[in-house]
Amino acid sequence: MTGDRKSKDKGKSAIDADLVRELARLLEETGLSEIEFEREGQRVRVARQLQAAASAPSRPPAAAIDAPLPASEPAPLDPAKHPGVVTSPMVGTAYVGPEPGSKPFVEVGSRVQAGDPLLIVEAMKTMNQIPSPRTGTVIQILIEDGQPVEFGEPLMIIE
Repeated sequence: MTGDRKSKDKGKSAIDADLVRELARLLEETGLSEIEFEREGQRVRVARQLQAAASAPSRPPAAAIDAPLPASEPAPLDPAKHPGVVTSPMVGTAYVGPEPGSKPFVEVGSRVQAGDPLLIVEAMKTMNQIPSPRTGTVIQILIEDGQPVEFGEPLMIIE
């Protein structure tokens, strides 16, 4: 039986798992639903179902005892598709205030004007203030202070 299994799995072992992981990571970073890559006659297509399950911040295992995981419950709002979403312009670490222990730039319910600072993303030891792209009210903050963020990751929603 092991000889049969090896011959059946032989084609699968030729797939570069690191490439698949990299393509999946690119899907997350760019918000695409599908990506296809071809090299040396080998074609790899990675697709994902668009669901709002990843929009909720992850909880520590102890907090998940009473509630189902966010992936199992439908989210009322998909941040990536909301017209008021503010996304990270870079990879880095997000900070909600100008310095540790200080009051956050904004909170849920805060009224902001276009250009007002919303948060800071630190990248390569440089603090980059992220301005509000529009005037409105902050209805949701999707990150926590000191959280690593990816390019294009939803940070908050302004309506």
